Amino acid sequence: MTERIRLIVGLGNPGPQYEATRHNAGFWLVDHFADDLSASFMMEKTFSAWVAKARFESAAVILAKPTTFMNRSGLAVGALARFYKLAPEQVLVLHDELDLLPGQVKLKQGGGHAGHNGLRDIQRELASSNFWRLRVGIGHPRTLGLSQQVIGFVLGSPGHDELRGIESVIDRCRAVLPLLLRGEFEPAINQLHEGNHEAGSRSHEHGHA
Repeated sequence: MTERIRLIVGLGNPGPQYEATRHNAGFWLVDHFADDLSASFMMEKTFSAWVAKARFESAAVILAKPTTFMNRSGLAVGALARFYKLAPEQVLVLHDELDLLPGQVKLKQGGGHAGHNGLRDIQRELASSNFWRLRVGIGHPRTLGLSQQVIGFVLGSPGHDELRGIESVIDRCRAVLPLLLRGEFEPAINQLHEGNHEAGSRSHEHGHA
């Protein structure tokens, strides 16, 4: 039987100076998910995270935002997974993705961390790469024609068009949240990836391909 998602963790860096940065796209998305599930975040020091407790179709769902910096995100994920006795397959991590353009998103289970420090730490803490990832495209400085270094890029704020693309992804992710919580991953993947083709054709029209 397919495991349903029971823990959703948005990745980002804590503190007001990082709130609007591309690297915090996971925080933005988990905030919307919490709103959709009528849940509020409370600081829980035991888990090194802001935690929101929700219910979906009578099952408990935990949402979290680590209070550590990105490279120690595994601390919160590991502590929550152990406390609630969750398998990696029941964990969904929301994070920014350099290899996808703004307006694109991918849902996948397992795989490497592709140099993403948050994912690397979560893999180490869970002793598994078998958790689910919702990868929110932020683009790469090279594909966006910028001369910035990657570190400066992810810790910078997206421009107007990029932000519109990221916001459209957040809306699409919110639309598939019930599917994710029911463990209906194939329809969720199809629906999300279908939107990528539309985002891709729009970027061709605007000359950003």
